[in-house]
Amino acid sequence: MISKNQISFIQSLHLKKYRDKHQLFIAEGIKTVMELVNAMPQVINELYAENDFISSNHILLKNNNIKTIEINETELKKISLQSTPNKVLAICNFFNNKPVNFNFDANFTFYLDDVRDPGNFGTIIRLANWYGINTIFCSPNSCDFYNPKVIQASMGAFLRVNCNYINLSELLQTQNVKNVYGCLLNGNNLYKQQLKPGLIIIGNEANGIHQNNLNKITCPLTIPAAVNNGTESLNAAIAASIVISEFYRQITN
Repeated sequence: MISKNQISFIQSLHLKKYRDKHQLFIAEGIKTVMELVNAMPQVINELYAENDFISSNHILLKNNNIKTIEINETELKKISLQSTPNKVLAICNFFNNKPVNFNFDANFTFYLDDVRDPGNFGTIIRLANWYGINTIFCSPNSCDFYNPKVIQASMGAFLRVNCNYINLSELLQTQNVKNVYGCLLNGNNLYKQQLKPGLIIIGNEANGIHQNNLNKITCPLTIPAAVNNGTESLNAAIAASIVISEFYRQITN
């Protein structure tokens, strides 16, 4: 059973200001929650689940000392952001991220420049994990890492990818970054450019890369279209997937 106060508190965590205030975030669904239970049970503050989930995972939850509250489907819908919630919701503590000294001479990664759509943001985290990138950087105005839709879209990859919020100018001042790539409409053909380790800037969904950051790009890149058929640009996550695939192909092979 869950109280009205508990419902109100969990619903407040749908908003960034309350997540930041309490240093807590929401993770939903069997796959995501089970990855948390197996990989980072210490961050789970409370777990709200239907009876069959608790029964199926009773020993694992008990061995990891996870506080579990049984709720029904109706109660789960009240605290969930999903239209069809899947059995379980966890309230988790923010991660203790450590300062990062990324080796840009040997590796490549993303800088997300005001990427604000949580679906794109979470998908890019998932992409980074797929291609072995464990750290990405993003502007302070980018989407919140702990947004429930980001957590959902990352499909568990948020557990394996660190996200560091920092202004691009500060990042370039504190890290040795020789190659700064930017995804633009009028850059060099991605497939004809020799790519090296460095930083890949992905711009805002509507406005692209911020004007103040354009002069920091050492190599502008364009994904060439087959024909000029009226499509002006690509979705940020789709563009990121195409670009990172080519970086991986050239640099790791």
